[in-house]
Amino acid sequence: MTKKVFWDDPYATTHPTCVSSVNGCEFELESTIFFAFSGGQESDHGSIAGIQVLSARKEGLRIIYTLPPSHGLKVGQSVQVEIEWERRYRLMRLHFAAELVLEIFYKELNSVGKVGAHITPDKARIDFTWPESISPLLPVFSEMANEIISSNRGIVTDFDDILNERRYWEIQGFSRVPCGGTHVRSTGEVGQIRLKRNNIGKGKERVEIFLCEP
Repeated sequence: MTKKVFWDDPYATTHPTCVSSVNGCEFELESTIFFAFSGGQESDHGSIAGIQVLSARKEGLRIIYTLPPSHGLKVGQSVQVEIEWERRYRLMRLHFAAELVLEIFYKELNSVGKVGAHITPDKARIDFTWPESISPLLPVFSEMANEIISSNRGIVTDFDDILNERRYWEIQGFSRVPCGGTHVRSTGEVGQIRLKRNNIGKGKERVEIFLCEP
């Protein structure tokens, strides 16, 4: 099992560790700051031992990385992990923006059901079941989300279940939500957001979330 340092310090951009297993192009580390795709949040980009990581995936509590065949890494070898910070930070901000918007949906709409999500550095999206266009509600929901963001409230993250690595985020007085992604420390870091509706089929709606930046 890889120790997930990205939970302890999601702002770390470099991390020394050791290779714990090697299987051809695939290998594992004793500890890592390199997030692997989970909960709709895309994997980090970066390098291990100066070699660009081709992919990162979760298998249970394990994280498996793929490097080019010529990587030459050995079990027990000390390596340095580096991630692309600009990409990670945008993913963190958009990830939390999506979580915040979804929680507002749950609070304001009866029987709404999430059916998918995806967070990229450019935008986040949430897919959910709803019998009609969500467009008329988006201005109000956007205002609610941006008010919470502007209030710069602290975001607490921790384990519900350490053994099974089940985590949550919490804004006191608002919500406590299960989530194993990487998060900013306060809502103000997200910056203002805007919402856009995208219909994906009868009974299903998609809301896209963008950061309001020049």
